[in-house]
Amino acid sequence: MSKIGRMPIALTSASVQVNGNVLVISGSKGKFSHALPADIVVEQNEKVLKLLLKKDSTENRMLWGLHRALIANKVYGVEKGFEKIIRIVGLGFKGQLTGNKFVFSLGYSHKIDYVLPDGVTAEVDKTGQLLTLKSIDKDKLGGACDAIRSFRPPEPYKGTGIIRDGDVVRRKAGKTKAKAK
Repeated sequence: MSKIGRMPIALTSASVQVNGNVLVISGSKGKFSHALPADIVVEQNEKVLKLLLKKDSTENRMLWGLHRALIANKVYGVEKGFEKIIRIVGLGFKGQLTGNKFVFSLGYSHKIDYVLPDGVTAEVDKTGQLLTLKSIDKDKLGGACDAIRSFRPPEPYKGTGIIRDGDVVRRKAGKTKAKAK
């Protein structure tokens, strides 16, 4: 059984206000609110936040670990923010950013337009093949990265496509010549 819920959440620069079962987390980068289930209580000391269970059951323990992780991600987001790097690999493949809208040239007969969700910002290098996405919300950032990756997933033979940093593309060997008998 996981013991994630027991771990305390350290607050370095973020501040947390507890209003019943609703937490308001604010920091230098933004502000979040998080509603907790009725069986989870928050205990706040000076720079430490702990979640406690009112009633111990299997379902409550699962929710305990889940909400602890969600709150820890929100605290980290308002303090430091999240960043993901995406690489576009392929001859002539690139992305251009105008405002909050991407235009991708990915080898199709048409260009692909993608509007970034609210709260997600992006930077593109001068080649158009290295994208840096930033946000305080880990869920929105991951969703935007997945949506961009879905336009041209990496293919295993040449290794071209859209690849998130840290992803491993398993390469396959191509066809070999048939041997003459």
